[in-house]
Amino acid sequence: MNHFDLRDGVMHAEDIPLPRIAEEIGTPVYVYSRATLERHAQAFRDGLKDVPRKHLAFAIKCNPNLGVLRVLARQGYGADVVSGGELERALAAGMAAEDIVFSGVGKTRAELAQGLDRGIGQFNIEHEPEGVALAEIALAKEMTAPAVLRVNPDVDAGTHAKISTGKAENKFGVGIDVAPEIFARLSALPGLNMRGIAVHIGSQLTSLDPLEAAFERVGELVAELRAAGHSITHVDLGGGLGVPYKADDNPPSPAEYGAMVARVTRDWDVTLMFEPGRVIAGNTGVLLTEVLWVKPGATNPFVIVDAAMNDLARPALYDAYHDFVAVKPSGERMTASIVGPVCETGDTFARDRETDKVEPGDLAVFRTAGAYGATMASTYNSRSLVPEVLVDGDRYAVVADRIAAGTIMAAERVPDWID
Repeated sequence: MNHFDLRDGVMHAEDIPLPRIAEEIGTPVYVYSRATLERHAQAFRDGLKDVPRKHLAFAIKCNPNLGVLRVLARQGYGADVVSGGELERALAAGMAAEDIVFSGVGKTRAELAQGLDRGIGQFNIEHEPEGVALAEIALAKEMTAPAVLRVNPDVDAGTHAKISTGKAENKFGVGIDVAPEIFARLSALPGLNMRGIAVHIGSQLTSLDPLEAAFERVGELVAELRAAGHSITHVDLGGGLGVPYKADDNPPSPAEYGAMVARVTRDWDVTLMFEPGRVIAGNTGVLLTEVLWVKPGATNPFVIVDAAMNDLARPALYDAYHDFVAVKPSGERMTASIVGPVCETGDTFARDRETDKVEPGDLAVFRTAGAYGATMASTYNSRSLVPEVLVDGDRYAVVADRIAAGTIMAAERVPDWID
């Protein structure tokens, strides 16, 4: 469920008509619904009601906007971060340091030290040399770093290859077969408190089967580590639960996911950690755009909008689907390709799709754009960086300014030795 619906024939975000935002802020612009964000945050928590000890850390990479993060901090969420910059964003949004989990395969020594200095709650170690480095840095600071070892269970998540993270050929974690010996060596290092295991097999999962298979392997590893004398108190189960991008999509609900987790982990006696991202933020946002032109094509027309692949990269990167609907639908339909103005054939949002009939000057939205939308935006073709708006009932605020191409150009320099 989301709070973007038609009222008197006009799409609203909660109580705000989208044409008002287009007129006052301009397009393209991301629009988020606070009510939807809070509802999804609570639905995920409710889905885990049968998990006795849990920790929820929002995956900041999917939407790092400070306004969004502040709403989730008020909902009791911590943060899953993958860079020093994300760590600082989490703290700036009011998330407690002890509720921050530092993931990511390429942490620098400076970022490891930053996490220690900030007093974060957990480091997810991706490979043995990283753990050794963390131990050395912590020891030099006379500190002990709370850490878990991320394992790769070699499970195919059944999602797009570019967002699959749990197969043997993926870059994440250590092979689950060698995890016991690596865990033992790291546990012996002063400066580390190796307290558990982490796993994350991919994003936009539409079936619970691969997750259950991965969790069962982790359960076996937990038992093996305990038998070897290790104290295992935490297991990070990652995120990855999918959302419906199409009307007929039917991914598992948080309640179904939570029931599976409770069943598989009932004898583990650990604090379970979760890193939800897309399932919280995906349907909380739309990308509002204006139709510039309708251009005849060889078979079907091209609807050219003012949003582009630099504003919403997922279709160009993954051939991802985003529903395209008119803000004031007439009831008529058309078949067209939806494209942006960037000078790339890849700047295509939909090919030969049946959609609402639109004309130049009409407004439309790309739905399910609250996750991996603005966060992946760029200024390619010297386009402005897209702004973001957060709606709360009958009020809204700009929570990220449109950054003009001229502002970005002003940060560049031509050396005086070029005449």
